[in-house]
Amino acid sequence: MDLMQEIIARAKANKQRIVLPEGTEERTLKAADRLLADKVADIVLIGNPVEISKLTAKFNLNHIGEATIVDPQNHEKKAVYADLLFQLRQKKGMTPEKAAVLVEDPLFLACLMIKAGDADGEIAGAQNTTGNVLRPALQIIKTAPGINCVSGAFIMFTKKKEYGKEGILVFADCAVMPNPTVPELASIALATADTARNIVGLEPRVAMLSFSTKGSASHEMVDKVVEATRLAKEMAPDLKIDGELQADAALVEKVASLKAPGSDVAGKANVLVFPTLEVGNIAYKLVQRLGDAEAVGPILQGMAAPVNDLSRGCSVDDIYKMVAIASNQSIGLKAAKQKQ
Repeated sequence: MDLMQEIIARAKANKQRIVLPEGTEERTLKAADRLLADKVADIVLIGNPVEISKLTAKFNLNHIGEATIVDPQNHEKKAVYADLLFQLRQKKGMTPEKAAVLVEDPLFLACLMIKAGDADGEIAGAQNTTGNVLRPALQIIKTAPGINCVSGAFIMFTKKKEYGKEGILVFADCAVMPNPTVPELASIALATADTARNIVGLEPRVAMLSFSTKGSASHEMVDKVVEATRLAKEMAPDLKIDGELQADAALVEKVASLKAPGSDVAGKANVLVFPTLEVGNIAYKLVQRLGDAEAVGPILQGMAAPVNDLSRGCSVDDIYKMVAIASNQSIGLKAAKQKQ
């Protein structure tokens, strides 16, 4: 069984309620139909029920009737969600009148459903920009306790079986934070470790990457990585994390033995945390294109509940996979809460 099959199997075994706010979008509907047929998740579609019914017939879909369909203009909890939005945002200038309008926006409604406990996660972005997807999520769901920023991870399926978990590694941040501060970089490291644990199913060994290994170069950008590593260790004393490390020292045992002897991460890293978005985004695309690797993501991490953003060029298969991934994130978050 490959990793994606494992992720889907875990989702099936503990079905989560995933809300799809772009409920009248063709790829979203087709993915929802497959997900319901395969019993991967309980699906909530936001959209006009009449339009969804017409599209269901047009696309010859057989399982959409098993979804919960919520009309953003008219449903029984509309007033409850509007009041929740007002209560959450009144100190930021929210009025009951504004809340009554925003609650009809499917992206806001999806987040309010999660906040109210009526859904476990959200997938959107087939029609909407990243900014539009993230804005209500940050305002309503917010970040997880102890995490001060949202970041984006990619699961990289490479052909180099000697690295990571049979060639599988997790890269971050590749999607959100352009130039994270020391506390933000530490938060990204912890969130990415959780992603590796909850989705990939591995015990994370986190390499904090730089152009320096253990003091081989001196620069303020190196200092940021060193300090973020120290802070991350304070925040999660049991986490295997080391830095600063160059990429070869993080991945290749022979290089690690020369550059970072004694490290329990160097040469064995399966999570790579990049110092800036520029580096992370370039790196994952180079590995994807030149190394013929599959990149699954971005998986938004650091939120109090899963909210994942799709590319507007996404496929039905992409949406299907991201729902399964969001389900695994939700399962992991719930398990972590029970341990607290």
